[in-house]
Amino acid sequence: MHNRVLLGALLAGSLLLVACERGGPAQEHASPETAAVAATAPDVEWRRHGEDAAERRFSSLADIDADNVAGLGLDWYFDYPTSRGLEATPLVIDGVIYTTGSWSMVFAHDAKTGELLWFHDPEVPRDWAVHLCCDVVNRGVAYREGRLYFGTLDGRLLALDAADGKKVWEVQTTDRDRPYSITGAPRIVDDKVIIGNGGSELGVRGYVSAYAAGSGELVWRFHTVPGDPAEGFESPAMERAADTWGGGEWWKIGGGGTVWDSMAYDPELNLLYVGVGNGAPWNRQIRSPDGGDNLYLSSIVALNPDDGSYVWHYQTTPGETWDYTATQHMILTDLDIDGERRRVIMQAPKNGFFYVLDRATGELLSAEPYAAVTWASHIDMDTGRPVENPDARYTQGLSGLQLPGPIGGHNWHPMSYSPQTGLVYIPKQDVPWVYASDEAFVYREGYWNTGTDNMPASKPDDPNVFAAVLGTIKGTIVAWDPVAAEPRWQVEHAGPWNGGMLSTAGNLLFQGNAEGRFAAYRADTGRQLWSFDAQTGIVAPPVTYRLDGKQYVAVVAGWGGALALVGGDALTAGPIPNRSRLLVFSLDGEQQLPPVDDKPLVFDPPPLAGDEAQVARGKQLYLTYCVYCHGDAAVSGGATPDLRALTPRRHEQWNAIVLGGLHWQNGMVGFGDELDKRQSDAIQQYVIERAHRAKLESAANAGAAGAGR
Repeated sequence: MHNRVLLGALLAGSLLLVACERGGPAQEHASPETAAVAATAPDVEWRRHGEDAAERRFSSLADIDADNVAGLGLDWYFDYPTSRGLEATPLVIDGVIYTTGSWSMVFAHDAKTGELLWFHDPEVPRDWAVHLCCDVVNRGVAYREGRLYFGTLDGRLLALDAADGKKVWEVQTTDRDRPYSITGAPRIVDDKVIIGNGGSELGVRGYVSAYAAGSGELVWRFHTVPGDPAEGFESPAMERAADTWGGGEWWKIGGGGTVWDSMAYDPELNLLYVGVGNGAPWNRQIRSPDGGDNLYLSSIVALNPDDGSYVWHYQTTPGETWDYTATQHMILTDLDIDGERRRVIMQAPKNGFFYVLDRATGELLSAEPYAAVTWASHIDMDTGRPVENPDARYTQGLSGLQLPGPIGGHNWHPMSYSPQTGLVYIPKQDVPWVYASDEAFVYREGYWNTGTDNMPASKPDDPNVFAAVLGTIKGTIVAWDPVAAEPRWQVEHAGPWNGGMLSTAGNLLFQGNAEGRFAAYRADTGRQLWSFDAQTGIVAPPVTYRLDGKQYVAVVAGWGGALALVGGDALTAGPIPNRSRLLVFSLDGEQQLPPVDDKPLVFDPPPLAGDEAQVARGKQLYLTYCVYCHGDAAVSGGATPDLRALTPRRHEQWNAIVLGGLHWQNGMVGFGDELDKRQSDAIQQYVIERAHRAKLESAANAGAAGAGR
């Protein structure tokens, strides 16, 4: 059965037709006993971002289990009207599935049929994309008493009527004169909506805010780093934090510390836990030249959600200088440790160590590496501090090839904890980096300000060196035992940047990956039981729900995010197309995705007119202005256009695009205020040089393939 839905919205200048297709009816051979059980089984929803306030991402459903999951099929799907990264966790409430897409759009579907019920476009200005580090993504909505709440890329918080998508209220949570953004999902605590923000690399001061769910009125705000000491401090916590910032004028850049993703809530302790991000700039030598821990960067901070007051903190990376955020997913549970039942909070932040803390006090209970770690040898259990390795801080030159890099041993992709197996499932990755201090650093408001001069280290020309670096890049599922503080089993992927996790009572673990597969594994052993070709990379986490006796598994598919933009062919899975979809599966699903015809890139560049010096200058400018969206060495990861494949007509329009903003409606702003024509021409010559190199490599590969036949 085919059900086509017309979106009555004008997007990017065109009316978009979005198709939603549903599979056939349930199989006729189902037994009467099975039908009776299905008819009486209660509905099970997914009402919170992490399934529950503890953020475990574990479902009690077991209708789909390790014995029958091989029969899982596509029940219905929906094509989104955009082609950028998708990272949302769907919510399923009262038979409706709510998701967010690119550019902070919100979609509501009938969760059984896929019918589009309504659609809301908050109309984010497309040129706001220049203020984003990591794609035009959104991680989902929150729900309370008939209303949905979500943040927008330009820093707004909106409340919608869940029944029809109409706006109830809207508030600007950030200073529009600063490059703030919101990509994370809000959380609900009682009658308050909790929201953070992003933008550290571009120069902002982090904070988390609580708004009244009914009216949108600001209830409280907790800043995560101190402002200008001359202007006083908002709280005793900020006054104490200021003592840990040594010298410098960090407040002029902002200091960083944004709360851009993870939060969790313990209603018994009445504690809200927020994960705090990296410093601005990354390089502590610039923002805090006299040293110091720089609180509350890279910390888990426990707050009283009634008034936002500080209760306790634990800093995972004191004096953060590598983009080692602690914004990664946090999970609450109770564990038996050393013969005592402990209420714990668990996190695998970017720095590579898995932390188990007492969630009432912040006491460190264990910290062991879950990923490859070179920057520190271990965590001292007496002090709770890392024992750093020499040269890791790059104060005297290059750091050497360091793990983790800024992509982290674990990024935003959520973990899952199964109380049945006692394991935490981590989407781990090893992506090395070389850090060096930018001795000529000058703060540029609204642009990337890392304070490192080789971010990223562009693709080496020597293929042997590049192959050696690629050999260290990995993506893995790690099943972590938080009591023993060690891995139980692992599953290797082709590369990093794989999707978030879902575990279920059916002894199942679900994950999408960068290779374009959506897969199910045994939760106890890691053995793969089923997979589906999604035709695009999946980074978002799945959810599951039951309606009218039938269990479904849903995941948002659509390649994108930080590594997809900047990674290029550092992704061992290669450049990956974006096909933005909501995929929903069941045991009687029979739907098929339409076939695809991925044509290879065609490289037809104009003649190279620049000399070696101009190309080299263009490379440096490209690494400053272009790499974060168009990929290292001008090799796209697949989520944005590959500049090496520009047509002759696009090259004729080069300065109109780069300087004049001809394609601003797609997020490609003009850089005429930052660059002159001579600089723009240099970048173009670098891209042309990369295109000629790609054309030669393509011809050589084709010749080798022909000779092998």
